[in-house]
Formats: sequence, C-alpha cells, structure tokens
Amino acid sequence: MKALVCILLLLETFVFVVQQQVDGGLNENEISQQISSEDGRQNPPKTDTLRAEASTDRQQYCDLGIPDIHAALRELTATVTEQKENIRELTTTVTEQKGNIRELTATVTEQKENIRALETQLREQQMFILEEMNKKDEEISNLTLSQVELRKENRDREIAFSASLMESGSGYIGPFTTEITLTYRNVFTNIGNAYNPITGIFTAPLKGAYMFRISVFSHAPTASGATIYKNGEKVVIAYDNRPQSELNSSNGVVLILEVGDVVYVRLYPNSRIHDSYNNHSTFSGFLLFPLK
Repeated sequence: MKALVCILLLLETFVFVVQQQVDGGLNENEISQQISSEDGRQNPPKTDTLRAEASTDRQQYCDLGIPDIHAALRELTATVTEQKENIRELTTTVTEQKGNIRELTATVTEQKENIRALETQLREQQMFILEEMNKKDEEISNLTLSQVELRKENRDREIAFSASLMESGSGYIGPFTTEITLTYRNVFTNIGNAYNPITGIFTAPLKGAYMFRISVFSHAPTASGATIYKNGEKVVIAYDNRPQSELNSSNGVVLILEVGDVVYVRLYPNSRIHDSYNNHSTFSGFLLFPLK
C-alpha cells in the first residue's frame, strides 16, 4: 500500500513538473523543493518511527529499480527546452517564409501591372500601325488614281504628225494663179489624230505651244513656194526661185494655239511643188507643251 502511495506521489510530482516546464520552466532546486513539499504533505512528521519506516520504504523501492526522478526530470527539462528552441526556429523560419511570400506577391502584382501596361502599349502600336497602313493604302490609291489621270492627260498631250504630198508615184502640183490648200496624204505619223490627211488641216485638241515645219522641192525654171496659215492668217513661207537646177526651201514656226485653232499649208501663187518616193515636200507638227 505504501508503495502505491509513493508511486502516485511521484507521478503527481512528475506531471506537475512537466506542466511547470511547459508554462515557464522550473530549475532543479524548485523541483527538489516541490518533491520535498509533496513528501511533507503526504507524510507529516508524526513520530520518529514513521520517518524511519518511510525512509526504509523509499530505500527499499529504490533498491527494487525505481528510476532516479531528478535525473528523469533533468532529461525531460532539457528535451522541453530543446523543443522550445526548435519551435522558436520554426517560428522564425515561418515568419521569413511569410515575408518571402509577401515579396513574391508584390513582385507578381508588379509584373501583372507591367504586362497590362505592355498589352496597352501593344494595342496602341497596333492601332497606330493599322492607321498608318490605311493612310498608305489611301495614298497608294490616290497615287494610282493620279497616275491614271496623269497617263490619260499625257495621252492627251501626245500630239504629233508628219506627212508628205504623194501617197505613191511622183509629180507636180501647180502652178495656179491663186493659192490652194495642199493635202499631204502620205502620213508617216499622226499621234492624237489631230491632222486630217483628207483636208490637209491640223486642228489643235488642247491649248499649248506647237512646232510646225514645211519643206518644198521642185525644178527650175518655175518657182516653188508654200505658206503656213493659222486660222486664215499667213504666218511663214518657204520659197525658192532660180533659172535652172533644183529648187529647195524650208521654214518652221512655233505657234500658241487654243483648242480648235487650225493650221494648214497653201501653195504660193504661180509656183509649183514636186514630190516622189523620196518624199521631198513635207508638212510636220507636234505639241511642245500644254498651256493653261
């Protein structure tokens, strides 16, 4: 019975010490005082005989193999202290990890903001490029239209002709007492179709500066000459007269013509003009440049 009481007292003391270590810790002296106090409560000093019996019983139980309570408590105290240190280290580590997580969260948030800013910038650049491409397309379209108009305008400006008197064979025209209009029927070039080989008349299709030239050929003794007319007015003449041999003459002029003005060549009175497959006698003209 006494052994059971002793064991219960030891267990109660052990539990109390462990609780004190967890709550704040006890030193070895406090533990010893606690054990002594417990012994005092359970074994009040009645007589010397009881003390001797208790001492004898404790000695007997210790001899039976009951472990040293002070050594066990010291080992338990060291274990608890070590665990508390480990807990402090783990707490520190967790705190550091929380800090790292906060930093990573801030970094991720910043990166998201940067990504949104880059996406906004990319959209703006795409809109700018699209607008520039639309402008370029419009410019190209306008340029193409302008080129078409320019080509059409240039085609309108492509005016030139050249012709000789005889389509085939050879012979003379004249002399006549009055002037007649010469018809140059052997057409070499008639770009723009402004020259009419039936009437021998050139009609200006647009306002501009035009160059005209005539050449006459014949044989003596009859003179040879021709005159360039503009709208019924004499402008220049090519004329040659000698008693013998061949007769040659030529002349040219630059005229400012309005749309519809006419230019043609008339045979000089009492003269004649000759032509053959050699195409000596010709009438030519072309647009130098248009005028507004």
